[in-house]
Amino acid sequence: MKPWLVIMLKEPRPGRVKTRLGRDIGLVPAAWWFRHQAGSLIRRLQDPRWDLVLAVSPDREGMLSRVWPAHLRRMPQGRGDLGERMARALRCGHGPVCIIGADIPGILPAHIARAFTALGGADVVFGPAPDGGYWLIGSRHPRCLPSTLFKGVRWSTEHALDDTAASLGNARVAYVDVLRDVDEARDLTMTAPGARAT
Repeated sequence: MKPWLVIMLKEPRPGRVKTRLGRDIGLVPAAWWFRHQAGSLIRRLQDPRWDLVLAVSPDREGMLSRVWPAHLRRMPQGRGDLGERMARALRCGHGPVCIIGADIPGILPAHIARAFTALGGADVVFGPAPDGGYWLIGSRHPRCLPSTLFKGVRWSTEHALDDTAASLGNARVAYVDVLRDVDEARDLTMTAPGARAT
């Protein structure tokens, strides 16, 4: 059975996605950027080494959406905060699962392959971001993750990665490439496919 790569997606509607970016460049351009960025990422990451799965929000609209490729498997993100939705997506897989967001322009198939390789010697893998968060989390045995996973994580802060790692108990953790996501207009000039953060 192939590992799963899950991309977390929201419908690209103005005011629904990339609202921090929207404060800088406008809500319509921010939604347009997200739609085209996510589409490019999906095309780039379709790879025979893993099954690509789209975790969509809002649930009903995302499952029926014509924005995303119809041939790819979809799952609803469901209710709850980011941690609850990611935990649900992780535990849907039967083997190794990695989850990424759709707002990281630098992700290439080689980054994903390194993350799955790292799970050969670790229980959980992170792809750190320069701001203290992370662009990827993966698990070798996602159904065995502790119930404390994502408890107490201070999302959208410089503590998100450390808090998540602390919620894992004694799990063996590996780290792969550092990549930057896009939250604000200044991030647009600092990211590009294949770029590495310094």
